[in-house]
Amino acid sequence: MLTHRKVTTVVIGAGNRGKNYASYALQFPHLFQVVAVAEPRKHARERIQIAHTLSEERCFTGWESLAEEPKLADCAIIATQDQQHVQPAVALAKKGYHILLEKPMAVTEEDCRSIYEACREAGVMLAVCHVLRYHPPAKKLKELIDSGVIGEVVNINHTEPVGFWHFAHSFVRGNWGNKKRSTFSLMAKCCHDVDLIAYWMGNKKCVRLSSFGSLHHFRNEKKPKGAGSHCLQCSVEATCPYSAKKIYLDPAPPEPRWPMSVVCDIEDAPEGYLQKLKNALETGPYGKCVYDTDNDVCDNQVVNFEFSDGATATLTMVAFTQHTCSRKTEVYGSLGQLVWDESKGHIIQHYDFLSRESKIHQCEESLRAPPNWGHGGADFFLIEAFVKAVATNDKEYIISGPSVSLETHLLTFAAEHARLSGSVVRLDKDPRWIV
Repeated sequence: MLTHRKVTTVVIGAGNRGKNYASYALQFPHLFQVVAVAEPRKHARERIQIAHTLSEERCFTGWESLAEEPKLADCAIIATQDQQHVQPAVALAKKGYHILLEKPMAVTEEDCRSIYEACREAGVMLAVCHVLRYHPPAKKLKELIDSGVIGEVVNINHTEPVGFWHFAHSFVRGNWGNKKRSTFSLMAKCCHDVDLIAYWMGNKKCVRLSSFGSLHHFRNEKKPKGAGSHCLQCSVEATCPYSAKKIYLDPAPPEPRWPMSVVCDIEDAPEGYLQKLKNALETGPYGKCVYDTDNDVCDNQVVNFEFSDGATATLTMVAFTQHTCSRKTEVYGSLGQLVWDESKGHIIQHYDFLSRESKIHQCEESLRAPPNWGHGGADFFLIEAFVKAVATNDKEYIISGPSVSLETHLLTFAAEHARLSGSVVRLDKDPRWIV
């Protein structure tokens, strides 16, 4: 069992992600304690209050009023919406809080740099939630690459299959469907994946990149003939794979669980949860026709990277997949290749060119994560590492630290710039993309 001093935290933003990280305190109360919450939504704030036994004085309607108080804890979990990261992160860093920051860091290059500089100047730790760096298969892949078993890495081919219904939920109807309200989909969904490619490539610098992508399908002109504006009143709903009725009501959930909890997370409605969920679908954005929203983000995109030694990588993000976020990675080296296919479990396949033999590497660390933690247990390993870093004052536990996180966010911004401009971006020639 882990042992170190108890770390205290405040939670800024009590949505799914904030509640998720805060739950570490419920499972390991001797290691971690939530002492305050800031959340404008009353029911979400009260959920944290009840779960963590907080007094009214420690429940704030916004981060600003919390920040006016004397420092209340060792660290802060910041899990607000993407465009609301920079102000609380900068303010709380200046007050001496170590920061666990949900990805993306922020939605502009300037704001990402502001967070980075504020944490550096305050001497506090910053862990951006690139949870996949803590995912056992991703770590095993890194371990195998660094061992030299496939020689020099020549190419990485990485795919993020978002999932047909997941994309409709999050990036058409949901919080990340419109760039003005959030950010572009490569940043919202795949800053994880850009970061992974940089992680696996080690100390190599990306020197050039290009990108292509579009909003191919979820557009008004592709709306089926006779379709209505809301799925529950649509005459062609039965023929649509993106139907809200199919996604959220088949089968009907007795209580909130993701993704239904995003549509409606009020558990104690007098009319019952199912009726409350149906009401939300009838009147809210998650029940709208996917061809009839204000979404404007790419549903498919590719990014091509060239590194300082001539190695290359390709990232593909695509909405239209059977599997949901079951990433697949192929690493091609001079002496062999490695394959990670998340849909097949937590294993890495290694093929050796010299012996012409294959070997399966198991990711035993996966067994250590308690059940029901997101991203295949990676969320657990991230919060565990962050809490340990704060408890021991040792930032080496954090493998998604400020400098590397800023660098991979700048790579993601550069990729979107390349897509929009139709150009090849020379990262080594422009200070805009350099940490």
